[in-house]
Amino acid sequence: MTPNGDRDELRRYPLLSRISSPGDLSTLTSAELVGLAQEIRAYLIASVAKTGGHLGPNLGIVEVALAVHRIFESPRDTIIWDTGHQAYVHKMLTGRKDFSNLRREGGLSGYPSRAESVHDVVENSHATTALSWANGVALEKKRMHIPGATVAVIGDGALTGGMAWEAVNNIAQGPKCPIVIVINDNGRSYAPTVGGLAQILDALRTSEGYEETLKRGKSTLLGLGRVGHHAYDALHGLKAGLKDVLVPQSVFQDSGIKYIGPVDGHDEVAMELALERAKSFGEPVIVHAITEKGRGYTPAEEDIADRFHAVGEIHPETGLPVAPAQFGWTKVFAEHLLSLAERDPKIVGVTAAMMAPVGLQPLATRFPNRVIDVGIAEQHGFTAAAGMAFEGAHPVVCVYATFMNRAFDQLLLDVSLHSEPVTIVLDRAGVTGDDGASHNGMWDLSLAAMVPNLKVAAPRDASTLREELSEAVQTQSGPTLVRFPKGEPPGDITALRSFDGSDVVFERSALDIPESQAGPSVLIISVGSMVPTAIAAAKRLVQQGHPVTVVDPRWVLPVRASLVEAAKQFDVVVSVEDGLEVGGVGSELGRLCATAGAPPVQILGIPRVFLAHKTRAAILQEVGLDEAGIVRAATRGAQRVTVTKSSEQKLGVRVDSSRGI
Repeated sequence: MTPNGDRDELRRYPLLSRISSPGDLSTLTSAELVGLAQEIRAYLIASVAKTGGHLGPNLGIVEVALAVHRIFESPRDTIIWDTGHQAYVHKMLTGRKDFSNLRREGGLSGYPSRAESVHDVVENSHATTALSWANGVALEKKRMHIPGATVAVIGDGALTGGMAWEAVNNIAQGPKCPIVIVINDNGRSYAPTVGGLAQILDALRTSEGYEETLKRGKSTLLGLGRVGHHAYDALHGLKAGLKDVLVPQSVFQDSGIKYIGPVDGHDEVAMELALERAKSFGEPVIVHAITEKGRGYTPAEEDIADRFHAVGEIHPETGLPVAPAQFGWTKVFAEHLLSLAERDPKIVGVTAAMMAPVGLQPLATRFPNRVIDVGIAEQHGFTAAAGMAFEGAHPVVCVYATFMNRAFDQLLLDVSLHSEPVTIVLDRAGVTGDDGASHNGMWDLSLAAMVPNLKVAAPRDASTLREELSEAVQTQSGPTLVRFPKGEPPGDITALRSFDGSDVVFERSALDIPESQAGPSVLIISVGSMVPTAIAAAKRLVQQGHPVTVVDPRWVLPVRASLVEAAKQFDVVVSVEDGLEVGGVGSELGRLCATAGAPPVQILGIPRVFLAHKTRAAILQEVGLDEAGIVRAATRGAQRVTVTKSSEQKLGVRVDSSRGI
């Protein structure tokens, strides 16, 4: 949609069109604020339905965002969102209402973005960080006498992460700073929030009923005369203990942080009153807001699984997808893991608040006691998996590749140091695109390459995913990792032949090319999902006269000696991976080839930069990981070889271009 087209659409939202900055909210009456909330929800549904995005969380936080921006003065008062996917309403209230290209190149990010607005502070999509940010911001404001409060809006799901509680501890025990922590409690992160904290928050939601029950009980007992009085005195002694479990103040005030709530997070006036009171304290305060994810949109409210946490393009009237939902790689993994688990009782699943997105829901449905959801607590999940493995299980830990970053220490020193047979499955590995820098799973191969004892598999299609997952869960000598990208797998690519666990998936030898036309021979070593692109590039190189072989190593780390020996048989060696070009598979291969006398490796990967949001295809083209980029790299290598051979021929050195594996 064009900017003008978007303005035309905003005319259907007269109150929203009056809001260009948070200050404009002060001109609205209470009745107008109710109308504005309705318009925001309607605009969210209409806009996100066209682009996809995080719909449910933002429908649930409308009144909270309105109240925060009415009571606090951004950017003087620093407002931090955890996680950033619940910041769409914040974007609207800070002058960003063109959602026509949300999460697309040139459009708004799906998360806060400093490049977009001075009102955005933390570009976070990894939960549990906001309280630490708020603590640091507030401490420095206090030290430097910088005016303004600090506000952290944190989803209750994020409070299942240990980092949030480390921050709570420091906020409570450190210098008293004006920090307001707004808990957006909708009982969910992606799916329903799990763990002891969730049970406590559930209790807080019902504590008013608990108090009313006590009042009725007191009245009844005291009405029974002396016996009733004695019974009341005895039971009253239990009240303090019960209150520690059930009422709000005991959860946080024991740590030294004031508490206000629970507050109806959809009552904008009540939220304002609570926030105004919290602001007046001038020290850490928690405001506990009860909200409903997906509020105001019937299809979301009726979606028990995740309340439309994230959607693709949908029909706004019904919530049905414009195109049938495709689970691709994840579906193949989910079905095969269940099949393996039915035959092997040692297999257990572990997830970090993403049961359905990472494909563990079928296993959980079939074997409820064999899947553990640790909440947004990847560090704990990895170490708990090590403990399960020690006792004889084979845990399969399933996370998005970007979230493995958070558990690197546990992978290294809890899982791998002890050679525990844990399988890590990384969904959305490599370039994901639309969700921006923090969601690209591009770091995993470089991280994994540093870990001793860890074996890494990168399937190229559905068949090799099944085969490599089977091999992973059968491995008892140490940890394994299986990675695959977002989207649909290609059609199965049959190996022409194999050697030492590697598959040759394309081959044209010098014998297939007239001797007068034959150029330097090329070996392309391609990692996982890059294989189809590598094969397409190989066909173009053959047309240019190059003998070409494409090899899929399958188990890509550690790099096997047989790949280095294979590389010695070619003039040009190119490695292709959708991970960092520094420290990944190509880097390891290049290091080994350099010490073994093999040709230098042309390493193709992702540069060490943060990638802005755009489509996966656009990013791969931009960084040279498309067909043309592979051809260019191989051609450059071939040109250098040609120059070298020409020099050798002049010196009378015999040159052999008929080599191969």
